Amino acid sequence: MRARRGHLCLLLALALACSSTARGRNFEEEQRHQVGLTVIDSTAKYGFHLFNPTPPELMRALSTDRPDKTESPFTVDAGHFQIEADLANFTYDASRGTTVQSWSFANTNLKVGLLNNVDFQLIIPTINHLRESDSRGRTMATTGFGDIVTRVKINLWGNDGGRTAFGLLPFVKFPTATGALGNGAVEGGLILPLAVQLPAEWQLGLMTEVDLNRSGRRYHAEFINSITVSHGIVGELAGYAEFFSSIRAEKGSAWVGIVGLGLTYGLTDDIQLDGGVNVGVTRAADDINPFIGLSCRF
Repeated sequence: MRARRGHLCLLLALALACSSTARGRNFEEEQRHQVGLTVIDSTAKYGFHLFNPTPPELMRALSTDRPDKTESPFTVDAGHFQIEADLANFTYDASRGTTVQSWSFANTNLKVGLLNNVDFQLIIPTINHLRESDSRGRTMATTGFGDIVTRVKINLWGNDGGRTAFGLLPFVKFPTATGALGNGAVEGGLILPLAVQLPAEWQLGLMTEVDLNRSGRRYHAEFINSITVSHGIVGELAGYAEFFSSIRAEKGSAWVGIVGLGLTYGLTDDIQLDGGVNVGVTRAADDINPFIGLSCRF
């Protein structure tokens, strides 16, 4: 418990340390940057890199890969850092006499902008607890560290202008998990995220993903697709609805379907709170997954 509190305190301290102004921006402002009435020429930003950071007045609006499962095609500005973390995440699933419950705290995606259209990401699953019980009353519990994931996001267009944006997000997972929290295998894949500005200030996100995962001694492909729509509600509060689908290329594998609903609230231009719930709509999916999180840029 003391370790969990320490990690949560660290995340909150980093969030409060982020410099920011009082008002967030909408998706339309993510697509165009203005200083006064002058539109910023996005090509001028390609001279910035990790060791020559993008000036604050040229930075695009905060864009995160959470809280929905659909990833964003927008990258972190060159020379800047971003933290996206689960403050608390709970998953419950009951199927065929077996009940699985999992908790995670302070699981964090650390991002750094390398170039104007490229960032590097390190996903650290800090505190995880898994508890599985069957109809006979037998229980198995594991607590520890999860599998580390490294990702590189490359924006192909739309990072600094336009009504659509598209990116590439290759990733590799390394087997660092404690016991039953992982499968002990190196795995990876490629994510293709697309963002579209719709009429009436609605935003659409689409994602296609192909993973190479190991089951037993063999690797198999897993195909993931998702769609999310979002809109502002009032002030800096916005909401989203999402549908997520996953199917493995294995004989007898079951289709996973999930509906997600959530809210985001921009405390400042650089700090965002979120919360939501994912609900399984197929038997193979987890029954319910509520969560709260925090994102911070500096």
